[in-house]
Amino acid sequence: MPDEIIPDLRARLMAAALAALERGEDVGLRAVARDAGVSAMAPYRHFRDKAALLAAVAMRGFDDLRTVLLAADATPDARDALLAQGEAYLAFARARPALFRLMFAGHDGGPPPVEDNAYGVMVRRIKQLAPVDLEAATLACWSAVHGMATLALDGGLPAGGSPHERTALKLIVAGLASPACLIDPTP
Repeated sequence: MPDEIIPDLRARLMAAALAALERGEDVGLRAVARDAGVSAMAPYRHFRDKAALLAAVAMRGFDDLRTVLLAADATPDARDALLAQGEAYLAFARARPALFRLMFAGHDGGPPPVEDNAYGVMVRRIKQLAPVDLEAATLACWSAVHGMATLALDGGLPAGGSPHERTALKLIVAGLASPACLIDPTP
């Protein structure tokens, strides 16, 4: 985190928490207050406890991920856009591993709602490729990309990436775009 002046106290506290998280430190409200240069009680004006602070940091992470995915989604071709999104997702996880882990640490196991969020960016492209069984296609894509990101963070994939990752992403996109995904699965 560069030494920049952040005028909004809530944003300063979140930036201090993220910096501590990225340094591998335990994020406590007192330490965050100290790092933000405010009194030990100041964080309590914005967060009821540590869990609320970390939840706000995680939500900021999802906003950042959405921004990255939207930038990757800039091409009009759905296949190319979805491939670029997958690569951006992996790059985000590698660049911000502590934040990425926090973002998914308290997840309830089900897919997030499809709104104007990072998940929604992916779903909109999948809908163009596999509109018949959107839920299954989305689950396949999200599971594969998130699984690859988790493997990358856990050492199951090379730290600098591998050309096999792009090939695997291409296989996922090709599968979603195949005629089989356009057939109604119900008998």
